[in-house]
Amino acid sequence: MHKIRPFVFTFLLSIFSLATFAQQLSTIKGTITTSNGQPAAYISVSLKGKGLGSTSDNNGNYSITKVKPGNYIIKVSAVGLKSEEKTISIIAGQTLTSDFTLAENSDQLKEVNISTNKRNKFATKASTYVAKLPLKNLENPQVYTTISKELMEEQITTDFSSVLKNTSGLDKLWTSTGRSGDGAAYYNIRGFVTQVSIIDGIAGQTNGDLDPANIETVEVMKGPSGTLYGGALTGFGGLINVVTKKPLDTAGGNVSYSTGSFGLNRLTADVYSPINKEKNLLFRINAAYNKQNSWQDAGFSRSTLIAPVLEYRVSDKLTLNLAADIYNYEGTNPAMVFLNRSRQLIARTPDELNFDFGKSYTSNDLTIKTPTFNVRGKVTYKISDEWTSQTNFSQNNRKSDGFYSYIMYLGATDDILSRYINIQNSTSNTTNIQQNFLGDFKIAGIRNRVVIGLDYLNQETNNSNSPYVLFDLVSSIGTPANYASITRSAVENRIATTAGPAKSSTQTKVYSAYASDVINITDALAAMLSLRIDRFDNKGSYNIATGVTTGKFLQTAISPKFGLTYNIVKDQVALFANYMNGFQNLAPIIQPLADINGVFKPKQANQIEGGVKADLFQNKLNFTASYFNIEVDNITRAESIVRNGVNYNITVQDGTQRNKGVEFNLNANPIAGLNLTAGYSHIDSKITRAAASVEGRRPVDAGPEDMVNGWISYTLTRGNLSGLGLGFGGNYNSENVITNTLATGTFTLPAYTVLNATAFYGNNRYRIGVKLDNITDKRYYKGWTTVEAQMPRSFVANITYKF
Repeated sequence: MHKIRPFVFTFLLSIFSLATFAQQLSTIKGTITTSNGQPAAYISVSLKGKGLGSTSDNNGNYSITKVKPGNYIIKVSAVGLKSEEKTISIIAGQTLTSDFTLAENSDQLKEVNISTNKRNKFATKASTYVAKLPLKNLENPQVYTTISKELMEEQITTDFSSVLKNTSGLDKLWTSTGRSGDGAAYYNIRGFVTQVSIIDGIAGQTNGDLDPANIETVEVMKGPSGTLYGGALTGFGGLINVVTKKPLDTAGGNVSYSTGSFGLNRLTADVYSPINKEKNLLFRINAAYNKQNSWQDAGFSRSTLIAPVLEYRVSDKLTLNLAADIYNYEGTNPAMVFLNRSRQLIARTPDELNFDFGKSYTSNDLTIKTPTFNVRGKVTYKISDEWTSQTNFSQNNRKSDGFYSYIMYLGATDDILSRYINIQNSTSNTTNIQQNFLGDFKIAGIRNRVVIGLDYLNQETNNSNSPYVLFDLVSSIGTPANYASITRSAVENRIATTAGPAKSSTQTKVYSAYASDVINITDALAAMLSLRIDRFDNKGSYNIATGVTTGKFLQTAISPKFGLTYNIVKDQVALFANYMNGFQNLAPIIQPLADINGVFKPKQANQIEGGVKADLFQNKLNFTASYFNIEVDNITRAESIVRNGVNYNITVQDGTQRNKGVEFNLNANPIAGLNLTAGYSHIDSKITRAAASVEGRRPVDAGPEDMVNGWISYTLTRGNLSGLGLGFGGNYNSENVITNTLATGTFTLPAYTVLNATAFYGNNRYRIGVKLDNITDKRYYKGWTTVEAQMPRSFVANITYKF
């Protein structure tokens, strides 16, 4: 705690200094109305050339604060409107009123301003990433949801996993472990496993976790997306794209402090401004410090984030953007209990384990560090009125450094745990280069929106991890005598007796080309036709001790995608259908018999989906309903055959799996100040052809069959208490079978409902809020052949100062 106090002192001193300075400044306010006297909402108001501005609210009111004395030109503008300007003079401490009346009437304003309507602040947004083209939600035959920064702010979100609770069909399987290769948190979408590996539409991986401080929105794209995003970074159920905050041509920002249960201390800052008078060189930086203890008897996490971004608008045709995320994390491993995978389980639910989930089975000096450095660059050049070139680049470096431990029931009973541990020393590098050409043109009067792209992905990993060692056997009942014996020095002494680290390096390269065309056949009917060819080059694993490389192989995959949208009501209601494909590369193996082929095709997932999308009542109601069926084939499985009286275990490639279900997503703003978002998914998952031990069963990574998410909030928009609000919501998950084989039987995590609530007050200068998570103190679990108890009831308080 003593390390946090200097941060708190500096934070409070900064607020006091800024408040004193602000007393010398002035305010400009006013009301913007249309020609027929109606309020004009969401109109941009700025001081020309000064980097200060605001936006009118639902009632047409605006306010620009912290204005220095002097003469200014105040400018009112919006997309599709002619700008209006006034010259004003203001003195120190003055509140100046300047009203505007637009030439347009309220109906005309709706037509030109509907695309920038912010009233439904939780609505699914138009995206430039989902189709790699700028498409509105109703134009896109793919289902996706967006989680906005407004929702994250309202929920006082301090960790990334909590962000993803706001979308249907997605569930967390594993908390981040930090280990090399796959240390990031695991999620499932539509019953298939995925990890976060894409930032701003390009590769951005981590061995740890992400901090939400630099996130503008999170896009969850549903369904196999191999056609546009390949097979190396995506799962068959979909992908998670993190969209970061971008520079603005006005000056401002905020500093924010959160504190709460289990020693939470979190400090964030967001500062943005033009650098030059021309306002074509823009800068923004987000930063965060986060420290929290575990709710168990040991454990903690500590992280820092610095995320600068620079944008240079060289001309009307050329824009350069360079961004970086520098993330440092240190913490203990999460207390996951691994279940036995080879014998019949005795306990079949968490309660039957008689396990004390308040115990961590670790020590605070056994930590792992996962520093991550992401750099992303984008060059956008407008070749002509019809064509734009977009060159994207990302360089990612991530490391696992420290102790990774786990506990597992390996014996004949469910009361003795094996504590295993090793030292991680691994570095991974990913380079991704994309060249896209975006076209928007007509052929014979038919509009075509096209992306033609080339993609190069290079992934390298260097490992020098120690062997795993069995530290001890420890009872999971009560507090055994050796419970606290696991310490850093004891582990280091045990590992020192092993043969030492196994050093190796691996490298894969992927060369891809893709094209997609959205064709407006009529004003109502549009078709998307897409195709990708992908060449996977696995350079193999190089053993540094022996000098031998193994596992080299080449593989080619072709991935098509088709989609249709039909507007029943133009720009309001659309039917959609899609066929989408995803793939995963499979390495060849050496079969025990020479006449049996050991070279495999890529594993393939094929989705058929249909449904309806709606954006109604000037975007106050945003709704999507869909039915999907995903068939996976080319899955490898073991099979036993007999030759000349000898039994051989071979690998065949005829396995199949089927995931089907329905999803509903709703975002609504029925009245001013009232916003809600909700989702429901039902996922029926079955292994349809496989080894006898799992055939016909639900996969252990499929997650719950039924999931519900919801959040509703109301903010007062008028009167002295304008800005005061309440939020309430939560999640329901049905039972989740996390172990399911003939050899083990089933282990089931029980269904649960977790409820959360917030209260907040905000204005142009500051925001305060409190949040209570898990109001009923529900004990619930996540897992994937593991059992991990989740955080009990917790409290967070936040204060944010805006400038």
